[in-house]
Amino acid sequence: MRTVLTQRIAPVLVVVGMLSAMGACGSGGGTSSSRPQVVVTTSVLGDVVRNLLGDAADVLVIIAPGSDPHEIAPSARQVAAMRQADVLVVNGLGLEAGLVDTIDAARREGTDVVTAADGVEVLDGDPHWFTDPVRMRSAASRLATALLDQVPALDTAPVRARITRYLDALEALHAEIVETLAVIPAQRRILVTNHSAFGYFAARYDFDVLGTVIPSGSPLAEPSARSLRTLAEQIQTAGVPAIFAETSSPARLAQALAAEGAHTEVVELYTESLGPPGSAGATYLDMMRTDARRIAAALG
Repeated sequence: MRTVLTQRIAPVLVVVGMLSAMGACGSGGGTSSSRPQVVVTTSVLGDVVRNLLGDAADVLVIIAPGSDPHEIAPSARQVAAMRQADVLVVNGLGLEAGLVDTIDAARREGTDVVTAADGVEVLDGDPHWFTDPVRMRSAASRLATALLDQVPALDTAPVRARITRYLDALEALHAEIVETLAVIPAQRRILVTNHSAFGYFAARYDFDVLGTVIPSGSPLAEPSARSLRTLAEQIQTAGVPAIFAETSSPARLAQALAAEGAHTEVVELYTESLGPPGSAGATYLDMMRTDARRIAAALG
């Protein structure tokens, strides 16, 4: 009888243990971890924060890789995590349009909110400053200082060493991109993109943005037939060999311009989000290297 009872009880105990573990590992607010809780809105900034802090903090990213930050609708659990975080890191400049109300509510309730765009030299209100590694390095340095100031437990020698290494990696990234893009002659440094996400990249690396399929900072806007025809004519006149689309929606871009007679290669780039784990854009460093290499291959 004792053996039978043991056999019946054991699976129950396993399930209870699994549920307990799931509760302890939950995202945000409900975690039992003693480490500081840092919540970050975008996958790009989430990767940067994780590189700066390592395992000194639990980092929760709200907008998953491959998702459009303009149209995110947070879950109740994510809202709670943002409000209960030790620090909430946001991009700012309207990039996380669907999270603005939640961010404002968290701030009113006393959550420390760090806006990564604060201190960035902004181009016409464009929120895509992170496509410039030089601006990203400067922002990452300010972000690291803010995190250590607001959460003293993070201010340790190992964390400071990590910060220094990552800032050095960002500096090296810029130099690497300059070298990668050197194969493109001046007359071919022309970008046509899906929407206005590469203004900072273009300014940093001496490109001209001929036009965008969607004449807006948000990919949610709809291009008119007239604007597509005009862009197709400009592409043909300038002899642009490639149009750069987001990894999430290249087919729509290709079809729209093909209908207007623009016969060019469509090249996918990582823009507002990292790629999934294991992809060519799984980290910020990978994302920027990959974009530079694809641009060089298409225009060089």
